[in-house]
Amino acid sequence: MKYQHFKLTLTNSCSWIICRKIAWVAGITLFSASLCAEKIGNVSTKFKLLGANDKIVVEAFDDPDIPGATCYLSRAKTGGISGSVGIAEDTADAAIACRQTGPIQLPDTVKNGKADGEEVFKKSTSLLFKSLQVVRFYDAKRNVLIYLTYSDRVIEGSPKNSISVIPIKP
Repeated sequence: MKYQHFKLTLTNSCSWIICRKIAWVAGITLFSASLCAEKIGNVSTKFKLLGANDKIVVEAFDDPDIPGATCYLSRAKTGGISGSVGIAEDTADAAIACRQTGPIQLPDTVKNGKADGEEVFKKSTSLLFKSLQVVRFYDAKRNVLIYLTYSDRVIEGSPKNSISVIPIKP
């Protein structure tokens, strides 16, 4: 009987440790994603009596591998009490516009297509398992960079997406 009690305590203790580690990793993911994007502004879309309003947030981020390429991302941000506490799940609505903001020198991995579909930005949009991502492709024939934003989830993603193209100027 004492052995079963010990086993139950050990199992609960392990579960608690695992939950703490998941929360820690999720917190690091949320924190690191917010360091990659610069908040430009936001507008309220729905009034909430308690907590923050629902809004559209506009953020900018530079492609980490291609200096001179900047993307502007607008995305939905859920308010209310759950949004204020950080446990709300944001919708998959997002739009992207990317521009050349300086001289662009393409790395060889991008030029030869080995970096197609590479993640250049990721932001958590729920407490766990859902994120908004931006991936990059290179169209050598037209000499353009293509950025695609979409939302994914471990079980089920969303077909909502948006693209932007940067023609590379000499």
